[in-house]
This record gives sequence, C-alpha cells and structure tokens, in this order.
Amino acid sequence: MSREPRAHPYMPNSVPALKRRLMAELGIDSVDQLFEQIPQEHRICRALDLPPALSSEAELSRHMRDLLAKNRSCEENLNFLGGGCWQHHVPAICDEIVQRSEFLTPVWGTPSSDLGRNQAWFEFTSQLGELLDLDLVALPVYSWGCAAGHAIRMAARLTGRNKVLLPRFMDPERRAVIVNYCEPPEMDSHIEIVDIDADAATGQLDLDDLDAKLGEDVAAVYFENPSYLGQIESHAAEISAAARRHGAETIVGVDPISLGILSPPGSYGADIVVGSLQPLGIHMYCGGGLGGFIASRDDSRYAYEYPTLLISIAETTHGEHSFGLALMHQCSYGSREEGKDWTGNSTYLWAIGSAVYMSVMGPQGFREVGELIVQRAHYAAGLLQAIDGINIEQASGFFKEFVVNFDGTGKSVATINKALLQRGIFGGLDLTGTFPQLGNSALYCVTELHTRHDLHFLVETLQEVCAG
Repeated sequence: MSREPRAHPYMPNSVPALKRRLMAELGIDSVDQLFEQIPQEHRICRALDLPPALSSEAELSRHMRDLLAKNRSCEENLNFLGGGCWQHHVPAICDEIVQRSEFLTPVWGTPSSDLGRNQAWFEFTSQLGELLDLDLVALPVYSWGCAAGHAIRMAARLTGRNKVLLPRFMDPERRAVIVNYCEPPEMDSHIEIVDIDADAATGQLDLDDLDAKLGEDVAAVYFENPSYLGQIESHAAEISAAARRHGAETIVGVDPISLGILSPPGSYGADIVVGSLQPLGIHMYCGGGLGGFIASRDDSRYAYEYPTLLISIAETTHGEHSFGLALMHQCSYGSREEGKDWTGNSTYLWAIGSAVYMSVMGPQGFREVGELIVQRAHYAAGLLQAIDGINIEQASGFFKEFVVNFDGTGKSVATINKALLQRGIFGGLDLTGTFPQLGNSALYCVTELHTRHDLHFLVETLQEVCAG
C-alpha cells in the first residue's frame, strides 16, 4: 500500500505540499531537473543503502547516545598519544570565559560589542607575540598545517621563488595540508617541495643536506622546534643563518607550550613562525579544538602578505584606546577570491581561550610547566629504556614526545597497543606505516598530567605485554 511521503522532522521544506509549491515557482516538474547539469555517468543510479529514518527527536537522541557510548576517552583511559593533538591541563577559567555568550555566539555584532571582542583578540596577539619574541601576530587559521601552508605561500610571494625545503620527518596530516597549499605542478602557482634529511645520530636536521639543497630558487626553509618526533633543534640559529645567506625565508613551526624553557623563534632568526593553539588552554575536542597561528616581525613587507585578520590599537581624540581590524582589504573577507589566500573564522573563539590561558600562566607558569614536561618525559624514557626488547635511539634532548622502538620484543606496535588498550592505556602513535625506516616504533607523549604512578603503571603493563 502506497503512502504519502512523510515530512522530515527538521526540514520544513520537505512537506510535500511545500515541495510542490517550490517546484511550481521554479517551473519544474521534478527535483531531478535541478541537477541536469551533472552528467548522468556521475550520478548514482541505485538506491542508497541507508538505515531507516529516525522519525522523532527521542529516537535520534537515543541513537546518538548509543554511538557515543562506543567511544573510549582519555578521561577514562591513561593516554600517551600525541602527534599533533595533546592532552594538557585546561584551567577551569578558560572554559568559563569561552562559554560566555559575548564570545561564544556572536561573530560580528554592534560597534560596542565588536570593540570588546577586538580588545580580547588584541590581548591574544600581544601575549602570543611576547611568547614568540615577535611583534606581528594574526588571528588564527584552521590548523597548524593551514598556518604552515599560508606561511609558505607568503614566502613564495615575498621572494618570487617556488621551492620550499621541509623536514623529512613531520606530521603526515600537516604535510598533506601543506602539499595542498603548494598546489599541483600543473598550476602556475605550484611550489615544489624538497625534503631535508635528518641526522641519524641526533634526529635533528642534517645541516650538510640542508646546505646541499639550498639555492637561489628556494623561497623558504621550514623546520619545527621541537620536531614532530620531539627532538629539540639545537642548530636553529645556524639553519636560519643558512637560509638567509641564500635569500630564503625561515619558517619555524613551534609548540607554544615549550617556550617557557626553549628560546623563542624570534631570538634565533625566524622570519615567520607558525604553530598550534591547542596546547594553550584548549581541550581535545575530537579534533575540533584546533587552530593555527601565524606571526612575524613587525615589517610592512610581511604585514602586506598576511591572508588573515590583524588587530590594531589606536588612541582616540578623547585619549582613550580603540581596537579594530587592520589590512582588512587583503584577506578573503575584504577581497573574496582576490584575497591573499582564503581564511575563515571558526577558530577565533580559541584565540579567546588561549588569551585566558596565557594570562593565567604568566612567564613563571610557562617555565614551570615546561620544566615539568621535560622532567617527566625524560623520566619515562629512562624507565622504558630498561625494558627488555625496547630501545629509545634519542633518549635525551626532546620535549614531550619521543620515539620508542619495539623491534627487540618480537611484537608489532599494533599488537602491543591492542593489549595496552585492554588494560586501559592508549599506547603511543604507531609510526610503522608512516616512517618504516624507524622500524617497529611508536611516538609516545608525556605531559604535565602524567604522574609518577601513571608512568610506572605504563612500564609495568608494557613489561607484562612484551613478555607475554
């Protein structure tokens, strides 16, 4: 028995009578006519294998709860995963401020509300600039990878060159985003990517390989400090100087929470600095709590190449201070497709959260958390190194993350991680598929949240798993 199609509970225009009125207004007899421009061979001609429709909010709510119940979170498991999104302490005040309606719901509002929002953004850029030892900081873009891609394109425009040097060992997701920004070879604005090898003994950039690949066609040298595998780059100033000798820009990717104990990039010659906001007071929102920053020296040649919003301050005729957007015309908001590059605002809320975090921490707080992370990470590495079959090639000189090799155990990282998970532990990030040259290895992350008890529990569990 045929039935009248039911309306979708959340889509008013799915009511059959309204659909007929819409089609009559458009002068069409079928919805299919709206898609005539799509070639027939690109259309699916079979029925989609979809589950039955949920007809009520109660059913949908229950369905979503059942799905979410399958997740295993870092709140109920001991977590040693990192590799781009890390578990750090988020002060309660950060959540309190970002959930206020003044910041959470509006993007653009009245002149008075925009002034307060702009002041909060100015505080973010000022504090981050002090942390990086740079004066010009833009509002964040979508991710560290997007920030790096933008910075590379900025360097290409500044130098008129079309080649960038990247470290061979870097986050594959971040690298994939950068590849997209560099565009395919068939496009006029293509930027060629050349890898820089790592020194086998230290895990840092191979300076001889860098010198061999630097030339008059290189727009920028990009490196990370700490590196993706956790190593602190002790030759950062030398890398910057080498790039400068060849007329290339130096772009540094940095974990900002490390800057309480590591030299800021501005002090060793970085021209453009990028990184992630997530360590600065932002939870691991299933990947949603990410944002990438871009910073540089306060030089007009850099300022005029920024693709995103800049915040400025000026004194009014009444002796007060006003905060506003600067160089709006050169971003995609002001010039749309003619902008320097495309930018968006989904991460601007995290600028507020990071501003609160930096305010609460202060210089001493950053120093204390940095020292705590280094001490606990090295303590963990020492404990793991003592387990039969486990080896840590670079057992010192790293920040937060380090590579653990399991070749001597006779077990794969996947097998070990599965056994750890059964015991309530998220093991390290499996590197075997991404970097097979590292052997049967995983990237382990230790932060200020890991206690001595946590680390000893990991070691005892790994001893059991590897021996079993």
